[in-house]
Amino acid sequence: MRITGGRARGRKIYAPKSDKIRVTSDRVRESLFDILPSMEGTLFLDIFAGTGSVGIEALSRGSAGVVFIEKEPFHARTLEKNLKLCGFEELGEVIVASAEKGILILSGRRRQFDIVFADPPYDKGLVAPTSRGLLGKSDLISMSGVLVIEHSFREDIVAGNEFVLTDQRRYGDTVISFLKPNRG
Repeated sequence: MRITGGRARGRKIYAPKSDKIRVTSDRVRESLFDILPSMEGTLFLDIFAGTGSVGIEALSRGSAGVVFIEKEPFHARTLEKNLKLCGFEELGEVIVASAEKGILILSGRRRQFDIVFADPPYDKGLVAPTSRGLLGKSDLISMSGVLVIEHSFREDIVAGNEFVLTDQRRYGDTVISFLKPNRG
């Protein structure tokens, strides 16, 4: 697996062989960052971060800082190793906690992010609870920010009152959904 753009473009990052992790493919990551606006100066949150490939890609493309939430300690150590490999250890913070606990920690700090990326395990019924339940009840996403959820094509996005679905792209079994906060 490689970083697809920016300062660390072409740099290999480590992805353990494990049935507990599903890494976002290079193709999907490259497409995601082609769709998103410039990362320059943005604050980025990567939930269910795994190896950190998406957040590290954001740093490579100019993000000012990324917070990663990953509950598995082994994966969090891999993520920290990848940050160091790319020279971004000073720009990334790793919170070893469940998505729910990590979001509560950041809400308590009154943090806000321009882009929130969530990649919950596929087909586990976590898409709606993550978007509507956890993030919909927090102020982690700035007013002009975007929530991006990577999910299985078998799971639907239900934006509810908290978000407005603005775009969706499908890549094989993977769908990337883009949502804006609905605070009107």
